[in-house]
Amino acid sequence: MLRGLTIHVFTQHTSMALTSQARQFLDTLAQLDRPGWETMEPPNAREIFAEQGEVFGEGPSIDHVEDRVLPDGVRVRMFANASDQPRAAVIYFHGGGWVLGSVATHDALCRRIAAASGCCVVSVDYSLSPEHRYPKALEDCYSATCHVARFADQFAVDGDRIAVVGDSAGGNLAAAVAIRARDEGGPPIRLQVLVYPVIAPAFDSESYLEFAEGHGLSRVTMQWFWQQYLGDGLPDHLAAPSMTPSLAGLPPAHVITAEYDVLRDEGEKYARRLSDSGVPTTLKRYDGNLHGFVHFAGAFDDGILATNELAHVIKSKLS
Repeated sequence: MLRGLTIHVFTQHTSMALTSQARQFLDTLAQLDRPGWETMEPPNAREIFAEQGEVFGEGPSIDHVEDRVLPDGVRVRMFANASDQPRAAVIYFHGGGWVLGSVATHDALCRRIAAASGCCVVSVDYSLSPEHRYPKALEDCYSATCHVARFADQFAVDGDRIAVVGDSAGGNLAAAVAIRARDEGGPPIRLQVLVYPVIAPAFDSESYLEFAEGHGLSRVTMQWFWQQYLGDGLPDHLAAPSMTPSLAGLPPAHVITAEYDVLRDEGEKYARRLSDSGVPTTLKRYDGNLHGFVHFAGAFDDGILATNELAHVIKSKLS
């Protein structure tokens, strides 16, 4: 067991101050005085988000990195070190509120996961909102997962050893892919890793109210992301995994949350529901940290720590 992880038992946390790096990150944001994402047109927001390479950090060298276009037009980027045997596969879904992000913005993170886990990471460049609203992103992610499982030999992976992994909105997509695979007899997913996932379009939890503004990701920005994703439509259980009637039979889960994050409570509530439903679940809250710290590992040492820990979970579950 990794130090600090709890299996099936979820302990109470005592609040701690922001880490020095989290405070520095917020101070930098305040000095930049950048308008919120919700004030921008999505194409402009994407350009600005993509320019934050220093915050994303550098990824390690990987033997084989390849961009591919799947038969249905979905683009993916594959990361794999050399191996004589088929590797386990990590299907990765990037964060960015379903509006921002790409395989390029999450290149460094996927390199870290591939290097630390020994798996082949297939990062999915799913369609973004609002140009392509729900369920298009989910369809892209599910289709890519099915393709890798079905044509495992083309990726030099073992199609029976698959994990779905995602951060933020990508965590939402990973959870939804796991649910859909269970319900439709889809790929045999062995593990879901949900990194500060978006789970519910509800904005009145304790963490949403406490960290509504001034802590990076804001309450109003999340409301905007949901509106971009759903438009005028109402969420169902695949858009909002919190609405899923039963979580029984889902693959084991590793859930990561950040203490100073509006999404903290919904991620931890979902982890508890998974555990209560008989799903082997580990939950790790990284105290003193902000939303995005894993992806922003260029600014957060705990982002490297969390990546190495989740890679350890992946290796242990997919070995």
